[in-house]
Amino acid sequence: MAARTLMVLSASIILMLGVLHVVYTFWGQSLTPRDPTLQVSMSQSSPVITKETTMWRCWVGFNASHSLGLILFGLVFGYLALAHDQLLFRSPFLLLVGLAMLVGLVVLCKAYFFIAPLTGVSISLACYVASIALSRV
Repeated sequence: MAARTLMVLSASIILMLGVLHVVYTFWGQSLTPRDPTLQVSMSQSSPVITKETTMWRCWVGFNASHSLGLILFGLVFGYLALAHDQLLFRSPFLLLVGLAMLVGLVVLCKAYFFIAPLTGVSISLACYVASIALSRV
């Protein structure tokens, strides 16, 4: 029961971060540059790969797809922990994929983001690892 609860907590933290991130992406000013001229410049410039979009549209799309990945992780691992915990905890593949995702997110947060997401993802990772350890007892 404790393993399951910790897995749900881990998934819930990531789900919450994903929902918060998608809200910040599409509503409000949290993910816009402090310098308004940068947003204008990004809106007028295309990446080298194509002229079919702008750097600003890419920025919004990257943030939205990042959010969707977090939401998907939270929903899938939360659902599995609640509805199919035996499948989840007996599957080395699923446990390793989840672990790799969370470790990757910690590395990305440390390298590119700021303390709030790093703290949230680190707590999620700790809950995830603890849930696996408790499921083995």
